[in-house]
Order: sequence, then structure tokens, then C-alpha cells
Amino acid sequence: MPGGIAVEAHGLSKSFGGVLAIADVSFVVREGSLTAAIGPNGAGKTTLFNLVTNLYRPDRGAVSCFGVSLRGRTPDAIAALGLVRTFQTARVFPGMTVLDNALVGAHLRVRAAPWQQALGLGTVRREERAIRGKAEALLDIAGLADRCNDPAVSLPLGAQKLLEVVRALMAAPRLLLLDEPAAGLNDVETAELARLLLAVRAAGVTLMVVEHNMSLVMGIADEIIVLELGRVIATGPPTTIQADPRVIEAYLGREAV
Repeated sequence: MPGGIAVEAHGLSKSFGGVLAIADVSFVVREGSLTAAIGPNGAGKTTLFNLVTNLYRPDRGAVSCFGVSLRGRTPDAIAALGLVRTFQTARVFPGMTVLDNALVGAHLRVRAAPWQQALGLGTVRREERAIRGKAEALLDIAGLADRCNDPAVSLPLGAQKLLEVVRALMAAPRLLLLDEPAAGLNDVETAELARLLLAVRAAGVTLMVVEHNMSLVMGIADEIIVLELGRVIATGPPTTIQADPRVIEAYLGREAV
């Protein structure tokens, strides 16, 4: 069950060339929850993610993660807090297998020192086996177990996006932000993604997702934030959001009279 506060945003605003992309946005993401940000194209969803992860600096407002302000923090300092994100476009390492791509995600969590790795000590081998086992388990949940030894670039785009989620999970995040993880996925891959995200939430990881696939969002989210033209127009559980007339109008337009 959701507990304390994982992310808290107050009065976020951001303009680009005089165009207001995010306007006075405030929200809270509870620990252990799966929160989705939705909205029509151009609503400001990805910009909001970039503000939350400090990729963009807000013109006004502030973001904290697990009670720590993110203002001025570097990407590695933010990752050290347990915040990990993916991007809209799948990014895999060429020249590496699917399994190796997944294993790369664990580099921040490796405890053995370089000299210990060079000597191949027993503790190092045990850690390597544990990391490999975790990667294989996650790839299995994502439906990629039979592609472990294939070049990652040989995967279809949808499968590459699933691999990117697995790689992010290998970093053992406390908070995982996913930017349109279902984009380019077919129905089978989307179902595998849903199963993976629900398993991750059940393991205690807080999730925040930007997504266009309403069927996926309504089936897995605890809380939904709806954006339109850079402003929050509704928040609440899926049943409330589905019935909100402002949300219906934002997606379908006002009925002609």
C-alpha cells in the first residue's frame, strides 16, 4: 500500500521561447504507488518528467524526492537517491547482447571494488551470479528470456523498450520514471509490460509513468494526473478520471451544439 511521499512538486512552471509549457503544476506521488501522467499531445507530460528529474531547471517552483530537494543536483546525485528514468526513444548498447544490456543497469549497485573484481574473489563471483540471476528473472517476466544471447539491436523496437525498462530496474531504483514505455509495443508486449510493472510495484518500487495507452493506464495506475496545455485539470484514481467531464472534453473535444 502507498505510504510516505516519494515525489512532491510545488508550483512548477517552465517556458520555452515565451511559450508556457508547464504552468503552476503541483502534485504528490506516494511511495509504493503507480502514478500515471496523461494528456493530449502537447499537454506537457514529457516536459514535466524532465523537470522532475532535473533535466530541465524550472522557471518557478520546486521538486523534492524522498524529502530531498533536487535543485542543483547532478544526474549521478539524483540516481544515488534512487531515482531512475527512461526516455521515449529506446536506447540499447550496440555490440552487446540482450543480457549484457540488462547487466549494465546494475553498475551503480556493484559493491565489489575494482581490485576485488580483478582478483575474481569468491565474494565477487557470488555477487556476479546474483546480479545475473536478477537480470534473467526480469528478462523472463518481460518475455525476453529466449533472446538473452541475441544482439540487443536485433530486437524489434517494442522489445527494445521492454529491455530498457529491465535495464532501469537493474539499478534497483526506489523511484522509476517511465516515459511512454508502451509506445511501439503490440498487444502481447503491452500485456508483458503491464505484468512487469505490477510486479515491480508489488516489490515496493514507486512508479511514475507518462503514457498514451489509456487501456494500460486505467488497468494498472493507482493515481492519474491529467494535463492539458501544461496545467493539471484533474487528479484521482482511474474510475474518477474516466468519469471527469474535463478529461473527456480534453480528449474528445466539446460536443457541438
